[in-house]
Amino acid sequence: MSAYHEGHRRLQDHFDSRRVADRLEQHTYRGALTDGDRAFVESADMFFLATADPDGNPDCSYKGGAPGFVRVLAPGELAWPDYDGNGQFRSLGNVAVHAPVALLFIDWARPRRLRIHGRARLDLDDPLLAEMPGAQLLVRVAVDRVFPNCPRYIHTMERVSASPYVPRAGEEPPVPGWKQDARFADALPAPRKRDA
Repeated sequence: MSAYHEGHRRLQDHFDSRRVADRLEQHTYRGALTDGDRAFVESADMFFLATADPDGNPDCSYKGGAPGFVRVLAPGELAWPDYDGNGQFRSLGNVAVHAPVALLFIDWARPRRLRIHGRARLDLDDPLLAEMPGAQLLVRVAVDRVFPNCPRYIHTMERVSASPYVPRAGEEPPVPGWKQDARFADALPAPRKRDA
């Protein structure tokens, strides 16, 4: 089955790019992660997650952590922990009712990017959570499609410092300012046993 639908094809035909799109699909798309993909994904300290609700309303979020927070469990499966956030669960709420996801990994220092499409599921009691400080749930993705993208428009950047909020074993992260704001402080959830 082609990775392209009618909307892709209309634009490919308009811009005479159907041949190259087919060639890219033929030579660069794959159904599983390679060893090189694994190294790239597991060295990442961030990625972008795209989801949609059952009606097709999209959401996109940034997911960050220490390098290695995304784990490749097998060529066809990866997982990452979800950390404490603002409690809206916009992306993961979509996953709870509509499994398709797209992940975009970017290496800003040596411009490179990798896209991963798959089907996600949430697990509140996964044994891997015990190995992930600060995790409140685990997201597992069954990989459907993996493919690189041309990096030419990626701006070269370097990381100045890691976020102090990234969970680290044996360290208590600082409390974010918004959680101390009087408009929200009395609405915060009670600490969970795992967090306490």
